[in-house]
Amino acid sequence: MVVFVDTSALYALLDRLEQRHSLARATWGELMDSNAVVRTTSYVLLETAAIVQNRLGLRAVRILHDEITPVLTVDWISEESHTQGVEAMLFAARRGLSVVDCVSFHSMRRHHVTTALAFDAHFGEQGFTVIPEAISSPA
Repeated sequence: MVVFVDTSALYALLDRLEQRHSLARATWGELMDSNAVVRTTSYVLLETAAIVQNRLGLRAVRILHDEITPVLTVDWISEESHTQGVEAMLFAARRGLSVVDCVSFHSMRRHHVTTALAFDAHFGEQGFTVIPEAISSPA
């Protein structure tokens, strides 16, 4: 199984006080136990690190860098992928849809990934299977 992991899930995994922490942790554990390939983008890692540093501090960034990132397959975003993400975001003309989201969708389609570990409703709206199934409003 190949699963894309979004910032919303990585943040929930790192923040013990986040309401979806237990759900994120359990789902992450299941993925690790099943030897799933977990993909993300360099943009998701950058966004997650920035949010985590701001909200949780450098210790949490260290955990992201030392414990989580090494098990991820990272799609390093090119200028072309960046441009496609920006164009998709502008075309969608939705305030809550970010460049990082659009680059993630592009990466998933390019790598034929159909499932996302995310707490961001945009993944379901784009036709991807979202795990865990119970997601909240767009992050």
